[in-house]
Amino acid sequence: MKKYLPKLDNFFFGRFKDHYVKALGKELDGCTSVLDVGCGSASPLRHFKGTIEYSVGVDSFRSSIDQSRAAGIHHEYALMNALDISGRFPNGSFDCVVALDVLEHLTKDDGHKLLRMMERIARKKIIIFAPNGFVEQGGINGNLDQVHLSGWGVGEMRRMGYRVTGINGWKLLRGELARVRGWPGDFWWRISLLSEYITTHCPEHAFALLCVKEKRAEEP
Repeated sequence: MKKYLPKLDNFFFGRFKDHYVKALGKELDGCTSVLDVGCGSASPLRHFKGTIEYSVGVDSFRSSIDQSRAAGIHHEYALMNALDISGRFPNGSFDCVVALDVLEHLTKDDGHKLLRMMERIARKKIIIFAPNGFVEQGGINGNLDQVHLSGWGVGEMRRMGYRVTGINGWKLLRGELARVRGWPGDFWWRISLLSEYITTHCPEHAFALLCVKEKRAEEP
């Protein structure tokens, strides 16, 4: 039975394996320059480093930038606070500006401030990835910068002009760091993947949200 399990997994769940990466890649298609705000040490943009012509990673932690640079994820880096990007990058200077797993670490006011700056810097598209609503998370390994300070919901993002896709399956099946709850883990992981048939198009019930705003030609 074990030798058939990978084939069965691929048949039933293959569509949603690496769903986040696939959905992100689809949204990045046609964007030749990308600003990655809060890039961290292992940004999901690492999956596209061979296809994006020019990217810049922004992070306030030198160790994260050093690790990202060693992995060759971005072409250039800026060691700075995310909330200072408007003073460094001119309006309309990148096709796409992304903040992946960033907004939830900011207060609500700072999150809105960051979104406004991103929308000015982007020429074509803004991409946000965040948990659906507030998800409790404390400091990871003593790192207080991993604490969640805010939550961002589907209705809220749509009102700001973002279209929203559900990621990571049914919200109740995952917890801190998007880890699957329940035992045995392999079983609930498969149930989580299966639930993406629904939550992708009903993001209100998903654990995480991929939010995309496309700039209109007349926008500054």
